[in-house]
Amino acid sequence: MSVGFALLGLLESGPAHGYDLKRNYDERFGAGRAPLHYGQVYSTLARLLKHGLVEVESEPGDGPDRKRYAITDAGVTDVAGWLARPEKPEPYLQSTLFTKIVLALMTGRDANDLLDTQRHEHLRLMRELTRRKSDGDLADALICDHALFHLEADLRWLELTAARLDQLAERIAR
Repeated sequence: MSVGFALLGLLESGPAHGYDLKRNYDERFGAGRAPLHYGQVYSTLARLLKHGLVEVESEPGDGPDRKRYAITDAGVTDVAGWLARPEKPEPYLQSTLFTKIVLALMTGRDANDLLDTQRHEHLRLMRELTRRKSDGDLADALICDHALFHLEADLRWLELTAARLDQLAERIAR
């Protein structure tokens, strides 16, 4: 996900300080990933400011001036365009797992063991996501469902690959 577009989208609800944007980002999008670093927030805001997608509103006070960022009309237009564009589906045509299987076969290692180990790891993660899904809110459930569906597809591929392993080994041996 583009941090810039996420920050712009968060700013559509109203001006905010960098600190507040970071907190909102982490609350809305940070589940399951490392928190956004303040440095990334402020460098992204500087880039958005440079491109005219946000503007700065200063707040006078007793201490140093704190900057509040507000989205510009150009920023709103950019977010709308980004939201309207479909994401490119990732076909995973050259996965690391496939490479490992081919190399295991080429080097005389047991590719079935590799597939079993991977299957167990997928199932472990699926159990973890299922627990998280049941303990979380609707946003967590939707994020977990997305990951679970991908893991289910991976498991189907692992089973298909295991069934065709002899054929793949013969092809590699040529």
